[in-house]
Amino acid sequence: MLRVRANWLVIAAAALLTAVSTPARAQDPPEKKQQEKPKKDPPSDAAEDTKDQPMWDPLRAEKDLEVGQYYMKRGDIDAAIDRFEDAILAKPGYALPYRYLGDAQEKRGLKRQAIQSFTKYLDLYPHAEDAAKIHKRIEKLWAAVEKGKK
Repeated sequence: MLRVRANWLVIAAAALLTAVSTPARAQDPPEKKQQEKPKKDPPSDAAEDTKDQPMWDPLRAEKDLEVGQYYMKRGDIDAAIDRFEDAILAKPGYALPYRYLGDAQEKRGLKRQAIQSFTKYLDLYPHAEDAAKIHKRIEKLWAAVEKGKK
């Protein structure tokens, strides 16, 4: 028992001596570094922010839809379009973002893009409750596109 205490005493004394004999780094003068010029971050937008997000993220897609609908109600159509496109990237086979994207594009006057979005919506969800209504909207958009050509 005496031998065990002696060993512990030796270990504790060695640790104490090591701690005391080590020079204190906090008192050393700081090294002079060459000042680096701060790097300017390039301007970012919502599309770039999603690059670090996982591609398949259903929860993010739902949140993007929710925020996009909020933007639509506020009248910020461009922001809504961005959010609906983000929702499509987060959950590509999901039909609902295409429906809302078509609504936003139609309000923005992007008739051809709206036709594509509505068509994709119907391709993904052919038995949608509002399928007949969407078909009529597509026909009206095509008529407007044809009228614009003349």
